[in-house]
This record gives sequence, C-alpha cells and structure tokens, in this order.
Amino acid sequence: MTSDGEGGGVSGGRPTMADVAARLGVSRQLVSLVLGDRPGPSAATRERVLRAAEELGYRADTAAQLLRRARSRQVGVLFTMEHPMDADLVEALYPAAARLGYGLALSAMLANRTERQAIDELVGLRCEALVLIGMSAQAPEDLAEVARRVPVVEIGQRTDSAGTDSVRTDAVSGVRLAVDHLVSLGHRSIAHVDGGGLPSAPERRAGYLKGMREHGLDAYVDLVPGAYTEEAGARAARVFLDRDVLPTAVVCCNDQSARGLLETLVRAGRSVPGEVSVVGYDDSRAARLSFLSLTSVRQDVERIAEATLEAVAERLERGRIESTHVLLPTTLTVRESTAPPRT
Repeated sequence: MTSDGEGGGVSGGRPTMADVAARLGVSRQLVSLVLGDRPGPSAATRERVLRAAEELGYRADTAAQLLRRARSRQVGVLFTMEHPMDADLVEALYPAAARLGYGLALSAMLANRTERQAIDELVGLRCEALVLIGMSAQAPEDLAEVARRVPVVEIGQRTDSAGTDSVRTDAVSGVRLAVDHLVSLGHRSIAHVDGGGLPSAPERRAGYLKGMREHGLDAYVDLVPGAYTEEAGARAARVFLDRDVLPTAVVCCNDQSARGLLETLVRAGRSVPGEVSVVGYDDSRAARLSFLSLTSVRQDVERIAEATLEAVAERLERGRIESTHVLLPTTLTVRESTAPPRT
C-alpha cells in the first residue's frame, strides 16, 4: 500500500494528496501546504481543499479537525461606545452576518484601551475579518499591517490604507440636501456646527460649504467648531447666544450635537424652529424622539451593514484581493425642527 502522501488513488486504496488535487484541479504542492497547515493558501482555498479531503476520506479525522480550525466564521467588530449611530450599526450587522453564515465578536473602544489592543484581541479570538466602526484616523501603515493578516472593512471613513475596504455614505451630498431644504424654506443665514477631524466630518463640512456656495450664500458661511457630542452642540449654542443676532438655521455635524444645541437654545428661551431651525445628521433613534422631532440626514444602517458583510464575503469566500470602496446615497428625513424663518 502506498504512503498517505504518495501515489496511488481512490481506486487503488486509501485516498492520497494527488487524489485531492485531481478532484479540485490544483497542484499537489498546494494540497500539501493546506494539509500541513502551512502559510500561503488563502482562507477560501484552504476550505475547498479541506472539504475535498474530507469528502474523499483522506485522513478524514485530521481533515475535519483542520477544517474546523481553519474557519471560525467569526467577524470581529471594533466600535466606540460614544455614539448612538455605532450601536445602530452593530445591531444591523448581526442579521447581515447571519444571512452569510458568519458570527460576530465585539470589542469596544475605551479610554484605557488603544485601537491596536482591541484589534489584536479580536485577531486573537480567531476572527477571519475585522469591521472598524468610527475609528480615529489610524496611521495608514499600521492599518495596512493589520490588513495583511485579515481582511479589514472600515465603516464611515476611508483611510486608503493598503489592503483595506470601506463602506461610507455620501456625506457631501447628504449635508447638501440639508442646505437645499433650508434654502427652500427661505433661510439664508445658515450656520454649521463642525465635527473637526472626526470620521466623515470633513466631508460633511465640504457639503455645507458646497451648498452655501451653489446657492450664492458665501457671505453667510458660518462655521462653528464642534464634535459628535451633546456637549459640543451646547457649546455651539452658547456661541450663537452670545451674538447680537442668531442664525436662522443650523446644520449640525450629527444628531447628538444637534440635540445639545437644540436643548440649550430652548433652555435659553429661544424657539426651535420658530427662531432657529435645526438639522442633524445620522437620523438616529434620538432624532425620532417626540420632544426633539429632529430633521436629519439619514444613513441607511441596514444597507451599510449588508455592504460591509458583502465586502467581507468577497474577500473570504471569493478570493478578492483588490480594495473596494462603497459610497451609499443619503436621504433627508424632515420633521418638526425645521420651518420657514420668521419674517
């Protein structure tokens, strides 16, 4: 009888590596790498070889063990605990992952944990791919090193790090929709509470500036520093309240900022939308609260989740190696926080 790794065949006795290779139309050397659990072959190739080996009965117990070890079918998700939008995205990722046969492993960003520590923890849990939600602008070379180990998909930003994919919404067009809406109501003095260097904030700022310019409102451009927090929105409101004249409308960088701005204006005795119309961004659950009823630029979290897991599957199951960057459209949800300006 021939040895396990040599010639022979299914018809002549115990299946060999050559039989597995012939079944798949690949080289015996590739089969040897996979069955020896050595580096080189992709995750998708490993699964094909191991399944073929198991089906042929080649070292069935060893092949099955390697197959289980080679594929965890776990996707690691790194997210912050600061923004409601992140929680909405995590919730949407679960059904999207389940439809493709994946599970999720979560790792939250905290003040005492670096992004790299959280990433290494997920990789240590045998996650086959990583989804990064709302991360700070990590050094491209660092993220590229991670992407050499496992597929990486960024949600909400695009760093163009080598080997990474991204899924974002069109923030430029989204904020432009908000400006168009306010102008259609008759507003001219429209301010923007900026998000600084946070993910997507530069694009939201660009959308505001583009909208104001295209409506011939350059003279009314009013950028106030801010962030994706209620506290930043409250600070921006106090900036406006310290002026002699309020803007008639404000587009905020996100819903949390808009909530802080709106509540501070109301506590100061100012009417929203009577004196100041307010628009947020994200169309989060907070925007739908009855006492806010916030007009907001909507990001479709279900579509974002589906596109993200599809990018993961393309890498793991179909062997795609080039980067892909998905840009999804936004819409505007109009509620009671915007109205025509007082004459």
